[in-house]
Amino acid sequence: MSRPPHKDPWQPGLVEHSDKPPQGWLEVLAWYSRRKPLFTGGNEVTLLQGGRTLFPALCQHIDQAQQSVWMALYIVSPLGQSSEVLQSVMRAARRGVEVSMVVDGVGSRDAPASLWRALEEAGVRLVVYKPLHWLWGLMDAGQWRRMHLKLCVVDEAVGFIGGINLIDDRYDLSHGWSENPRLDYAVSVRGPVVMPILHTIRAMWTRAQFGRDWRDDLVQWVQDPHRLQRLKQMWQSASLRLSPQEREQLMDDADLLQPMRSAFVLRDNLRQRRTIEQAALRAIVQARQRIDIVTPYFYPRRAMRKALRAAAERGVMVRLLLQGKLDYRIAGIAAQVLYGELQQVGVRIFEYQPAFLHAKVLSVDDEWATVGSSNLDPLSMVLNLEGNLIVRARKFVQTLSESLETDFAQSREVPQPDTVHDRRWRT
Repeated sequence: MSRPPHKDPWQPGLVEHSDKPPQGWLEVLAWYSRRKPLFTGGNEVTLLQGGRTLFPALCQHIDQAQQSVWMALYIVSPLGQSSEVLQSVMRAARRGVEVSMVVDGVGSRDAPASLWRALEEAGVRLVVYKPLHWLWGLMDAGQWRRMHLKLCVVDEAVGFIGGINLIDDRYDLSHGWSENPRLDYAVSVRGPVVMPILHTIRAMWTRAQFGRDWRDDLVQWVQDPHRLQRLKQMWQSASLRLSPQEREQLMDDADLLQPMRSAFVLRDNLRQRRTIEQAALRAIVQARQRIDIVTPYFYPRRAMRKALRAAAERGVMVRLLLQGKLDYRIAGIAAQVLYGELQQVGVRIFEYQPAFLHAKVLSVDDEWATVGSSNLDPLSMVLNLEGNLIVRARKFVQTLSESLETDFAQSREVPQPDTVHDRRWRT
């Protein structure tokens, strides 16, 4: 890819602007130190299916932005419908809105240099997370930890989170244009849960800009014995913002939560390495009636596979919706290796037929669901930076379930293995 001769965001350290930790950063560090979801009430969550629904919503809010737009994106493509969002972003920057965007150095590496120049010339504060140096980058273990997030916050009031990249539904970087749009989901959110989403985008932006962010200070705080007392006070100050009832629900991981209670969960390489995975595992273990999993890449750890088998054995209806049209054959084969052990205990497996599947959704019973960027595979569970929203609200889960029923109806159920194959698998 050609490079502009000046101020190239793909070369770290050349973008001339600065940033500071957000106000209340002690409380933010306390949030980052948690290992369980922090649920808050009073949130409004709206399900969005595909870019055809997400992109107009993004354009509407960005065009109305008064103060700031923050975006963290894995893939950015100027082709097709996604170009409308990029135009809204540039219009906002030109009229004086502070627009900050961090893109992943691998996911967005194929976007044209002219796009990055246009964004910067419009006033967008653009940085790239870990630009990949092809000669030696793949030998650096840190280069495999990609920023797989798809986040946006406008005016600190409305947020967007999900699995949808800034790319047209019908366009695939490896396979080109297709007739049918890929299956994908995102949500828009209002309420207290927006702030941790914003803090995460800012952290990714500062990390990409400076090579580290204010989350790194948490490591020093924990390791320095002279600061442990201050760290304890920081934690208490953040906890005091919760009512006694809310603290009790957090500590006990209560099943009964108020409507539209939501939590933003992050997978990073600090304290929240397994926050998303453990939240999903707890929901599966507690399931009583139904578990629906939608993901393109499925190769979870043994503990989650065991939990899925146990759920099916106790009578829970467990359904997996995976790719029928493979974008990466190796990933598809890896998932198929697990079919037998799951089907033996009654797990039903479906493969989506109309187009590529990119959604990352887990729905449990009638009151728990998560939508986000995290797949159930080693890259998402062990390496990548991921973000999901968990919702405890019957109305939202019902809306999601109705949409998923349409998706399952357009899929092919994988037949149960025959007796001979079943015996061979057990050996």
